[in-house]
Amino acid sequence: MSQKQSLSEVHESVATDKRKGWRRLMAFIGPAYLVSVGYMDPGNWATDIAGGSKFGYQLIWVLLMSNLIALLLQSLSARLGIVRGLDLAQASRNAYPKWVNFPLFILAQTAIIACDLAEIIGMAIGLNLLFGLPLIWGISITIFDTVLLLFLLNKGMRKMEAFIVSMVFIVGLSFLVEMFIVEPSLKEIAKGFEPSLLSGEALYIAIGIIGATVMPHNLYLHSSLVQTRKFERDNKGIKEAIKFNFIDTAVALNLAFFVNAAILILAAAAFFKNGFHEVAEIQDAHRLLSNIFGSVAPALFAIALIAAGQSSTVTGTLAGQIIMEGHLNLRIQPWLRRLITRLLAIVPAFCTILFFGDDALGGLLILSQVVLSLQLGFAIIPLIHLTSDKKEMKDFTIKTWVKVLAWMSAVAIISLNIKLVIEEISGWIATADGWYIYVIVIPMTILIGLLLLYIFVYPLISKKQRMGNIPHGNALEISNIEKINYKKIGITVDFSKNDRNTIRHALIQGGKDAHYHLIHIVETAAARYHGKTVMDHETQSDTENLEKYQQNLAELGYKATPHIGFGGTAKAIAEISNQNNIELLVMGAHGHKGLKDLIFGTTVDSVRHKVAIPVLIVR
Repeated sequence: MSQKQSLSEVHESVATDKRKGWRRLMAFIGPAYLVSVGYMDPGNWATDIAGGSKFGYQLIWVLLMSNLIALLLQSLSARLGIVRGLDLAQASRNAYPKWVNFPLFILAQTAIIACDLAEIIGMAIGLNLLFGLPLIWGISITIFDTVLLLFLLNKGMRKMEAFIVSMVFIVGLSFLVEMFIVEPSLKEIAKGFEPSLLSGEALYIAIGIIGATVMPHNLYLHSSLVQTRKFERDNKGIKEAIKFNFIDTAVALNLAFFVNAAILILAAAAFFKNGFHEVAEIQDAHRLLSNIFGSVAPALFAIALIAAGQSSTVTGTLAGQIIMEGHLNLRIQPWLRRLITRLLAIVPAFCTILFFGDDALGGLLILSQVVLSLQLGFAIIPLIHLTSDKKEMKDFTIKTWVKVLAWMSAVAIISLNIKLVIEEISGWIATADGWYIYVIVIPMTILIGLLLLYIFVYPLISKKQRMGNIPHGNALEISNIEKINYKKIGITVDFSKNDRNTIRHALIQGGKDAHYHLIHIVETAAARYHGKTVMDHETQSDTENLEKYQQNLAELGYKATPHIGFGGTAKAIAEISNQNNIELLVMGAHGHKGLKDLIFGTTVDSVRHKVAIPVLIVR
């Protein structure tokens, strides 16, 4: 069986080869816009508003640095997907031992839940601000956007990208108008690009900004989305795809930087300048905008918030699917995958509102972004190792200067995270001397730190050749094929018009040398309860019918034995097969599909798992 592609539903679904010039470039434009959505989601809003209101324009340089790091890492991610045809999760599964992939999946999944938490809270706050809907109801409504994702996936990749770009456009336009309303100081904005030392709360918010900007799940997502473009897989085609995807990434991420800078500048100009230094909450920002600037700015603010939350939700779901399939080689239905992620994110949001009230959601938003930042190292380190691998990347291995910049970015992010973790744990020990800090928090932190170190060191010291991304193993050599002569063949019958076809296929398999076992299961309530002792009308009628089949086959020169089973169909068929040492089982497939299969189950499927012999299914 061939290798499963990343996001197989839309793999190579956008053709690029029939276009020339700028039309060809436009065919590649799209994946980075889906990725850039994660760079302007409600989590960014919370960190940008907190940063702008507390420290004015001081943290703009952190935004710029985050954006440059994001551009570098996203371009590496796109390169990996284009050159190797694998997403980051699949490539990590090949590069690391099996046991490492499970914790990597758990950490990546935690990041997606943290991200989804931000979308839920953002959507709920946006609905609350625009329509006065209570937050608890807003959070409940977000369950239903699963339907939107499935609708968009079925419409194809281009339609999904168009939806996302329109959402991004709404956000960008809303903030452009708001910038004109608040009239920020250009001189002070320019001064904010000057780097400064950070500690305490400024460091916490700066790390939140980095976590909200360089999102780990976006690295997985981008390496998969670039594979939706179909292009010639020769050196020229790959080089061109890398170039066009870099342009796509640069434009999309600069747009995201503009939106984030606009939010921070808005908070600095509207709140910091007016003495409101504690505006960490999105609701406070909306309320103060109403007081200072009237009704237009806050309405635009709420609309942009809903658009940002909705578009981020779609990309978070795709990333979840990529991570699960890549790290664990486990594929489940997209709607179920979406529902699980969403429910895992809704529970903490619900609990926060119920136990701490609506006002605690802002703090939860910033915490979710810090969690994202802490997970970054586990995505960045494998990404740099994988794109530096000459054996796999060949002519497209990243250059030395790119490698140096990438490792410097990784060191900067991981160092800031380590500093934050130490500060936070020290703060907890000082304020609440709880046993759980020493028993759970500190050991868990040390284990995660050791895993990070292992991920960094393993590719440097491992010379072992690992098997490629072949979920089902390598193809085997097929030697001489000897004919199998089945002596005992089971045939399941249900006295429908399908029986003629099922029996015909069984007779072809064994000819007149085989012995045939005609199997029918009585499924009445009495048969399920009384078993073999039941002699109701259906059992008698079915026994007569089986004997007719037996006589009919005898007239044609075939030997057959009838068997009546009782109760659960699959279990009874398996029992009869095992008792009579049947070598091949021939079954007719039922005609129902979809909902009926969901309600009644499929006998064929159940039997398959209960017997250890070949099963031939006849339609």
